Amino acid sequence: MECREPQVSHKSQMAEAIVDVTEEDLLRADLYGMLARLLASPPDKDLLETAASLTGDDSDLGQGITALAKVAGASSPAGVEREFNTLFIGLGRGELLPYASFYLTGFLNEKPLARLRGHMAQLGIERNPDVKEPEDHMATLCEMMAGLIRGTFGHKLSVEDQHAFFNTHLATWAGHFFTDLEGAENSVFYAPVGKIGRAFMEIEIEAFRMET
Repeated sequence: MECREPQVSHKSQMAEAIVDVTEEDLLRADLYGMLARLLASPPDKDLLETAASLTGDDSDLGQGITALAKVAGASSPAGVEREFNTLFIGLGRGELLPYASFYLTGFLNEKPLARLRGHMAQLGIERNPDVKEPEDHMATLCEMMAGLIRGTFGHKLSVEDQHAFFNTHLATWAGHFFTDLEGAENSVFYAPVGKIGRAFMEIEIEAFRMET
């Protein structure tokens, strides 16, 4: 997929750590990775074709995946790019601002971003200097969760440490953002992306609650 540079990297520039990750965790990481890619930049033809081939079950998450496959099969890269720009960029600002600081305080670059940067420093993660958006962008947070599950940043986090990161930086606002994305006036392709994200966040919250 052609998309912008990854938002974050490991200080040692390690591309991929070799760690033991369960199949269930790999599926979680893949879902976080898909959300990160779709929210970081508009999908190209290859990603649309991949999305169109997905199949879901009767669960809320599965229904979102089925809906995404259907709309992806009927979408063009140019059309989705226009939708992406309307939703997230706009003239001055888009319909939605996918940042933790904005959702939690009403302003950009506030305490949630500072808290995230402190946590990133503890984990040895630094922002990609080629990416201009603040690190508390939803795409960046999903990218980090995928990497922390897989061990991309040097080590695989324990369930407790994953929970701490998720609870601090995502649980408090991600569901609200994805609900807004699902119901946004200009969401067509991104409406099922919102449904997938909302359902996945609910699953993650419940799973972490049961495991810790």
